[in-house]
Amino acid sequence: MNQFDDLCSRFAAGRVSRRDFIRQSTALGLLAAAPAGLLSKAAQAEAPQKGGHLRVGSVQGSTTDTLDPATLSSGFVNLLWYTIHGQLTEVNADGQLEPLLAESYEPDGSPDKWVFNLRPGVEFHNGKTVDSNDVIASLRRHQGEDSKSAMKSVAESIESMDADGPSRVIFSLKEPNADFPFALSASSLSILPAKDDDVDLSGIGAGAYISRDFEPGVRASVERNPNHYVDGKAHVDSAEIFVIADSAARTNALVTGEIDISGDIEAKTAHLLAQRPGVTVEDTVSTQHYTFPMRTDLAPFDNPDVRMALKLAVDREEVLQKILRGRGSLGNDHPISPANRFHNADLPQRAYDPEKAKWHLKQAGMEGLEVELVASDGLYPGATDTTLLFAEHAAKAGIKITPKRAPDDGYWSDVWLVAPWSASYWSGRPTEDWMFTQGYSAESNWNESYWKNDRFNELLKAARGELDEAKRRDMYHEMQAICRDDCGSVIHLFANHILAFRDNVHHPEKVAGNWEFDGYKIIERWWLT
Repeated sequence: MNQFDDLCSRFAAGRVSRRDFIRQSTALGLLAAAPAGLLSKAAQAEAPQKGGHLRVGSVQGSTTDTLDPATLSSGFVNLLWYTIHGQLTEVNADGQLEPLLAESYEPDGSPDKWVFNLRPGVEFHNGKTVDSNDVIASLRRHQGEDSKSAMKSVAESIESMDADGPSRVIFSLKEPNADFPFALSASSLSILPAKDDDVDLSGIGAGAYISRDFEPGVRASVERNPNHYVDGKAHVDSAEIFVIADSAARTNALVTGEIDISGDIEAKTAHLLAQRPGVTVEDTVSTQHYTFPMRTDLAPFDNPDVRMALKLAVDREEVLQKILRGRGSLGNDHPISPANRFHNADLPQRAYDPEKAKWHLKQAGMEGLEVELVASDGLYPGATDTTLLFAEHAAKAGIKITPKRAPDDGYWSDVWLVAPWSASYWSGRPTEDWMFTQGYSAESNWNESYWKNDRFNELLKAARGELDEAKRRDMYHEMQAICRDDCGSVIHLFANHILAFRDNVHHPEKVAGNWEFDGYKIIERWWLT
């Protein structure tokens, strides 16, 4: 029996998975030669199947997590929110915007006024029909001086929201915004049932799954919504999300069958995990990027020469190879990835230059700079290891970086936006305006470096309402250059999303890279066999 015959025999007997059968047959160049029955079996397994209980292991979670989408929170609850809630729009696996709770949307003459028509007959999990009042109440709570919402700047760009009957909402904006519908796909802007003068925060949504149990920072369980309005999704009967911050524990849970999918696989061990029987490892090119934000409202980071010295003091190439094993690309101290429409490919790539870093420190009068850099193991795989590498690199520029390891629990509430210098990461955003507005505008609650640049903010406003593509591109290119040379973040890497899953787990041909976990839609898009 030759190699291919043996492969076919083992597949027919169930000793080789469909995925491995296709992979190995393709490698042999003999897939088309497989018996018709086996080809049918392989193809049939590709079609989504209903049923089963899916278990997902996530890195991020905190005891401060809540069911309120307006609060600052972790990847754990972002996945949960996208699973149990619906938004007006959603970004598909190709990065294109589609209506979701909305049936349609269009500008009313110019992009400072938008009309959204709601999909008829959609119900919340409690049986209430989603209407225009729910939309208005859900978005209004992100506005106001006391709002802590990540989308406050977007919500406050709305001058007024008017219900034109139960299924139509008219948004009048303070200024034109050609990307406004994209922003409404954010998990923070989930639509919840209106209740009294606010919304119901008990976890009732209009998503593909119904929340059944929620333990902040620990786990959540959901079951399929029998009245979900989108065909071809929500395949599994139920699912659980577990927070497992420790990489070894998460990997062991996958290998032993305690979970079916693990996110945030460490790049340095991904190839070893892929060799384990019954496990597949895949990565997806994404807009995810790693950052070290410096608080520019505090010394010494209020000095632009200090910021530049630190940007020059990290060897990005070595970090890419040692931390990501090449599963990503170099960052250039701005957050716009090559996947974005207006990425500036003409900006020179910043390189490691200890001597130039020394020059900038001398300009600042801060030779022998000593700073502390805080990170957490649960932030992203390799976060604390990167701080150690950064300290080695910076030493050659006469900079003493003291890495400090913070607890995983409470990192986003106790360290991020609090510590003078810390590690962070962003999943990226589908548009330049969204990314810059949320992470770098002077008014944003999530401006993690407290950076303010008048020219940048002027361009941000102008580009948002500009319909001429060439002019808009020029503005975003200039903004990337300003951010690269002045902002308070070292943005050193773009990282692929790396997932590992068991052989009974299957997914659509295209996996989204706009967020982790297939755009945080993994529970409604993937299935079990």
